[in-house]
Amino acid sequence: MQIAPLKGASAKPAPIGGTIHHAKRAARVLALAGLLGAGVLAFQSLNGTAPVQAQLKPSDPGIQTPYGRAPLTFADIVDKVKGAVVSISVTNGEKSAENKSPPGRRFGGLPDLPDDHPLKDFFKNLPKEFQEPSRPSRPQLAQGSGFVISADGYVVTNNHVVDGSNKIEVSFDDQEKLEAELVGTDARTDLALIKIKSTANKSFQHVNFTERPARVGDWVIAVGNPFGLGGTVTAGIVSALTRDIGSGPYDFLQIDAAVNRGNSGGPTFNLDGEVIGVNTAIFSPSGGNVGIAFAVPAKTAKNVIEQLKNQGKVSRGWLGVKIQNVDEDTALSLGLDRARGALISEITPAGPAESSGLQPRDIVLAVNESAIDDSRDLARKIAAFTPDTVVDVKVWRNAAEKLVKVKLGTFPNSAEELSRLEQGKAAPETATDLDQLGLKLAPSGADGVKDGVAIAEVDPASDAAQKGLKAGDVILEVQGEVVKSVDDVVAGVKKARDLGRRAVLLHVRTGEQKRFVALQLKKG
Repeated sequence: MQIAPLKGASAKPAPIGGTIHHAKRAARVLALAGLLGAGVLAFQSLNGTAPVQAQLKPSDPGIQTPYGRAPLTFADIVDKVKGAVVSISVTNGEKSAENKSPPGRRFGGLPDLPDDHPLKDFFKNLPKEFQEPSRPSRPQLAQGSGFVISADGYVVTNNHVVDGSNKIEVSFDDQEKLEAELVGTDARTDLALIKIKSTANKSFQHVNFTERPARVGDWVIAVGNPFGLGGTVTAGIVSALTRDIGSGPYDFLQIDAAVNRGNSGGPTFNLDGEVIGVNTAIFSPSGGNVGIAFAVPAKTAKNVIEQLKNQGKVSRGWLGVKIQNVDEDTALSLGLDRARGALISEITPAGPAESSGLQPRDIVLAVNESAIDDSRDLARKIAAFTPDTVVDVKVWRNAAEKLVKVKLGTFPNSAEELSRLEQGKAAPETATDLDQLGLKLAPSGADGVKDGVAIAEVDPASDAAQKGLKAGDVILEVQGEVVKSVDDVVAGVKKARDLGRRAVLLHVRTGEQKRFVALQLKKG
């Protein structure tokens, strides 16, 4: 069994299995259901138990019972929210792993030779890598789900749905299709925010995140695009809270509504039509639905989405340590009364913890007087602070409590950067990655460039590549400001973003020719 992200379904819908039952058989089933219903009523009468009575309006989605509200039908809730749920189609332009040729391949497979051809045996005995046919590179297509959270067209989905995309298209239940642009992503929670491109002042139907915490046993409705089938509704209950699915320090809701490939990024609603979670993963031995799905809770998702909308990324506090849980034996060995807190096993060189005096074997008991239960609890609480915040860290050291003040750093944006920092390696100086423009810039003065900054690499899926920029071109000005270093380019992009510009104007030299190029900007 495995827990897997809800990867987007193939653009071509999968065949639907199952048998269509005949009308006669359906009639027998209905008749049997009627008998069973009569038996239940008879049982209630014999036991003196009166059935629940309620007066319902046609628009009421549920019924009040002594144990809370129960749905009479989900149809009214679906009518209320379905218009805000979208199907997402993504083209990323990359080769899939199965289409990549092994290193050293020279041929595109065996030639079709007759059996009596003198070279038949020669080709048949070639190593396997020469025999397997190469496949042409073609853009990958994937599908997922999402939901609109504002009238101006902001849409929430999963990071793994739009990761690596160069074209995003959303379609509504009425089949209307619109292009969208990526605003920001957060790999730690697998969330992403996109914005529908709309030339008209169109107002979109949208839904809200709930402010109330979910409870085990609450009814839920999942709406999404499983297997590319479009707006599909399934119902179930919240079956567990605070699940650890091995995806960072954050907890997930467990729901038993049917969720499949293509439901990625879709919403899970409560009976009030509010989003209680964002579907992101399933537990399955085969990749299909077995009744266990996981969703990012509304509280976590709302916080992440607000940061993505405001700054295009999520900024988290960083302590700069490797930690582990404290078991009973570890607590006894260090003189602690019971197993609690998080044990520091390693300090990141030159990180916030090292400069503040934290040490390996310290057990973190509290942060700003908030008790720490275990390592995941510490990771969550530190991440909740903004970078550069000074926090009081209470540790257990040498059989006594000690208070250490720590100025938090910024949690690295990628696993590669985190690994580099943990190994104590300095930042690479060969090129600066400017993701906003789809460019990598060479260090100032590289290749003898005296005026401006040279482009070291261009993302082939970027707006820059489409507009003809290539490695070796030199950026002379950004937004009318002369460029003398990479920092000048970064500052120019930031200035354009702060002014609310959707594009940044570059003055570029290609060979002996100069021209102006306006590149589209993503937020962040």
